[in-house]
Amino acid sequence: MLSRTISADSSSPDLPLDPARSDRQPVVPHRRRLKVWADRFAPPLAFVALIAIWEASCRVFAIPSFLLPAPTAIVTSALELPGAVWLGHFLATLHVALVGYAAAIVVSIPLAVLLVNSRFLSRTLYPILVIVQSTPIVAVAPIIIVTLGATDLPRVVITFMITFFPIVVSTVTGLRATPEELIELSRSLRAGRTREMLHIRLPFAVPYIFSALKISTTLAVIGAVVAEFVAAERGLGFFIAFSTSFFKIPQAFAGLVVLVALSLVLFRLCAEAQRWLFPWSLPKSDR
Repeated sequence: MLSRTISADSSSPDLPLDPARSDRQPVVPHRRRLKVWADRFAPPLAFVALIAIWEASCRVFAIPSFLLPAPTAIVTSALELPGAVWLGHFLATLHVALVGYAAAIVVSIPLAVLLVNSRFLSRTLYPILVIVQSTPIVAVAPIIIVTLGATDLPRVVITFMITFFPIVVSTVTGLRATPEELIELSRSLRAGRTREMLHIRLPFAVPYIFSALKISTTLAVIGAVVAEFVAAERGLGFFIAFSTSFFKIPQAFAGLVVLVALSLVLFRLCAEAQRWLFPWSLPKSDR
């Protein structure tokens, strides 16, 4: 009885609080606010710091521009070229990357469905896909250019060859990762193979598919640039190769910056498409 009375009295609001404890209470929200700001602004601040260190190093150590140009030299060289020149090279690379990327999606997802549904096709085609992916694309690119001609078609084919394999592998993995309980439930309800694939397996594989699509956006740009290195008359890859051949390294770096920006924009667009079309496939923290 006495202990109950003491506990009741100790919980009374009239008793004074511990001063050390009361001093620590306002710190918690302040720390949370700092953590939120750090999570939000740390990446851009780190990028700005890296650019500042780069610029300072080039100026302090007097590094020649043909070895490592300063960021200000890169910006200056980029502004010296007309906007029409940049636009022409940018659109050429974007066209090849998007067409090859779209062709990879159209071919890869149905092919993955066939590989999952047919053990014979899986055992027959999967090793061939691995062999094709294992072949260095830089070694095959000149042969493709000679065979298909110096048009956009060989560049699209090269982009397709780099892009399609991750989509096939991730889609197959997602389709096969469907829980057996859902498959047995669909079969107990007499659902056919088509409905099982459309309503159970493919929705479950959506996170896997979009993971591959995000990776393939950057691979599509890489494929377009590799093709432009081999044979092209325009494009950002051609622009970088042309600039380096004349030791215009700041211009080459400017083209590289545009390529990185293009890859980041395509990656972001793919992520936004998943958030808009399939929000349920994302973790709650990313919705």
